[in-house]
Amino acid sequence: MTGVLAMLATVVALVPEPCEQAWREGVYSVDAEPGALRACNVAVSAEHVKFVHDAAIPPEGYRIDVSADGIAVASSDDAGAFYAMMTLKQAATVIGDRKNGFRLSIPCGTVIDAPAFRWRGFMLDEGRHFFGKEVVKHLLELIAEHKLNVFHWHLTEDQGWRLAIDRFPELVKYGSVRPRSVAHGSRGLAEFGDCVFNTEPYGPYFYTADDVREILAFAKARHIAVVPEIEMPGHIRALLAAHPEFSCKGDLSRVPHTYWTIEEDVLCAGNDDAIRFMEQVLDEVCELFPGAYVHIGGDECPKKRWRECPKCQARIKALGLKDEDALQAWVTRHFTDYLAKKGRRAIGWDEVFAGSPGKETIIQCWHIQHGNKFGLLAAEAGYPVIVSDMKRTYFSLPQGVQDDPFTYLSPDGRCSLETAYSFDPMSGMTDAAAPHVLGAECCMWSECTWNIYDLDFKLWPRVCAFAETMWAAPKVPRDFADFVRRMTIHRRRLIAAGVNCAPLE
Repeated sequence: MTGVLAMLATVVALVPEPCEQAWREGVYSVDAEPGALRACNVAVSAEHVKFVHDAAIPPEGYRIDVSADGIAVASSDDAGAFYAMMTLKQAATVIGDRKNGFRLSIPCGTVIDAPAFRWRGFMLDEGRHFFGKEVVKHLLELIAEHKLNVFHWHLTEDQGWRLAIDRFPELVKYGSVRPRSVAHGSRGLAEFGDCVFNTEPYGPYFYTADDVREILAFAKARHIAVVPEIEMPGHIRALLAAHPEFSCKGDLSRVPHTYWTIEEDVLCAGNDDAIRFMEQVLDEVCELFPGAYVHIGGDECPKKRWRECPKCQARIKALGLKDEDALQAWVTRHFTDYLAKKGRRAIGWDEVFAGSPGKETIIQCWHIQHGNKFGLLAAEAGYPVIVSDMKRTYFSLPQGVQDDPFTYLSPDGRCSLETAYSFDPMSGMTDAAAPHVLGAECCMWSECTWNIYDLDFKLWPRVCAFAETMWAAPKVPRDFADFVRRMTIHRRRLIAAGVNCAPLE
């Protein structure tokens, strides 16, 4: 390799790494505006690119050819053309000064690229802490640049209901505000003696229908599908603050849960009015979110209240169910079937698999205590599977860097950058299971994340590692040392764009 090519290999630091890239001497260069100096926002204008349709290129894939005379991009769809522009954005550099002018330069070469997985997702929990639409758009911009294509929006929780439902305004009246909240820096775990409260109300914080439409349009322009999550039958205490009559006890206080333990009060599965209410909520969610998927949660649902509830016990007896676990399976099947009739596919956390829902249900697997057991069993049974390995894709865990000023719910756990880079959604999958793995999601739970600075630090650069495992692997051999080399350069781009990116070590 010549000195020039060796320099290009060092400077052209693409994240995620393309499937094939070949750089050669020479550059394509045009005049640039001073604003293009913002390194993560280099303006590679479409007017400088010739777009060609090529049906032979896989979905979301692309081919880039850069010569001194111009840039050509081939793709079979708009998403592929968009991702080509994201690659060009990273490959571009701006040199010059205000006196002599600026030039935008891209090395001559060829890039051939396509994703390894079709579901490349990012989940944001806004039930515990609310970030607002400008932060959401900030994140959408960043995940699009890294070629992720699903935004899983966790909007309801024990601690907060963040979506205005026009038919039921009381949901946000009571569910979007806490009379007190965990103080900044506290872990919020009362059972471990680490729960300090502030004295200020938290909220009301929620998204209106107009907010949602604005975010959906923003995501669509970046080829990101938005999947809302409406938790049921557990993690629903904020809803019960608005409608205590839909709990088993019926006389709950009208405030959401104020700290981070799992709430025992859940939706009364024996109450027909509660079931109909949730149907009507889903009706409006489906009207607001036109996408194909709705996440219904289904995880961590305590059964204590159901065991004590006459209505739930009557439901179990009337349906001839074995126990409360079978009652949850009935709830899951009811709502997956309900969504299917509305033309939507339900997604649930891996606990729902135990209830044998309809095969159109997508199982999101997060438990890894016994390897990817739930993912393997669900995929072998023919269910579509999304993998969210809690030890490798939960970026609410500490990342183990030396200078980390932020608080974590589980300080003893760790998900380092190298651990995130080691993630493989196909790990443990058999030949029979493999075709059913759609891809994976990384997750940001927000119990101990209060603001954008906290959020960015925990996400970046680990999202970059996740994005590379979703896009390039297994097509490109993994090399963590090379990833760190590229990430050293890419981190400077992120910081220049105002991202509070954590150190690499």
